[in-house]
Amino acid sequence: MSKRILIVEDQEDNRRILRDLLTNVGFELIEATTGEEGVRLAERNRPDLILMDVQMPVLDGHEATQRIKSQPELRSIPIIVVTSYALSGDEAKAMAAGADAYVAKPFSPRALLAAIRRFLPDPAG
Repeated sequence: MSKRILIVEDQEDNRRILRDLLTNVGFELIEATTGEEGVRLAERNRPDLILMDVQMPVLDGHEATQRIKSQPELRSIPIIVVTSYALSGDEAKAMAAGADAYVAKPFSPRALLAAIRRFLPDPAG
């Protein structure tokens, strides 16, 4: 059974880039376009990993991360913040919200896959 990744990203172009990269290496994807939808899909689908954007309308990625990590049954799901909001202190803010890793956009596909493989070594496993 392939590993499932939940992508929480409001920009279609960014979702498409992630979709192309991750399906090509064997991951199954679930996609959310808002932080609220991301929390709901995490609760419903229990993905193996979450890629979380920060800048989203209504519920930002930090708050969505906090809501997911506050639930005991979801707490162990690794969350990688993938964001263009990469100013000084932003990585610390993401980690304080409960993120397990941080990748700044634009990212190299190799760097993102390396971060994912820290938590999910084998997409097919």
